[in-house]
Amino acid sequence: MSIFFHEQLYRNSSVMSLIKNFPVTVCGAGALGANIVESLARSGFCQLRVIDRDRIEERNLSTQPYYRSDIGAFKAKILANNLYRALGVSIDAHSKELTPANVDRLLANSAVAIDTFDNSIGRQAVKDYCASTSIPCVHVGLAADYSEIIWNQHYRVPSPANDDICDYPLARNLVILTVAIACEVIVTFAATQEQQNLTCTIKDFAVKPLLL
Repeated sequence: MSIFFHEQLYRNSSVMSLIKNFPVTVCGAGALGANIVESLARSGFCQLRVIDRDRIEERNLSTQPYYRSDIGAFKAKILANNLYRALGVSIDAHSKELTPANVDRLLANSAVAIDTFDNSIGRQAVKDYCASTSIPCVHVGLAADYSEIIWNQHYRVPSPANDDICDYPLARNLVILTVAIACEVIVTFAATQEQQNLTCTIKDFAVKPLLL
């Protein structure tokens, strides 16, 4: 029996074939990025790349799929190792900072890029490169009880004044809700090329189209 048995029941075989061979690069392996990589891998995506310079800290454990024994190790490397052990899926992991100087190499051959970075410099580098090369890119971000999933042409990079995102009160349920919606947006894009812009709030558990 395939490890993607339930996905195959829910989606048709043509969609499963599309996502298996759909190259996705996830920028960031924190609360959003790491859970998105895991969810996509467990949904049948087999060409995944993840980029993150950070190491695992104790405060990451409530919202990110790491263990106490992982503290101090690089997030991207541990995420790739864990998913290979769980699924046999090889993740292309890069434990380095994405900058304007290396963004072309790190995003090469991506069918879509997913930006979950927690700083404006990284988000701007992804946005600018994807715009200049026509790589589809979706930005996923959250703060307090609100999150958003916005495609590149409609996205505005937050001010650097708000870069201390790790100090925000990030509720796990909002993280997981946002990840689930973002992954479904990616599946939809892989299957139909439709780009959905959405916002989520945890207080009323609402997911709504973003009016542009």
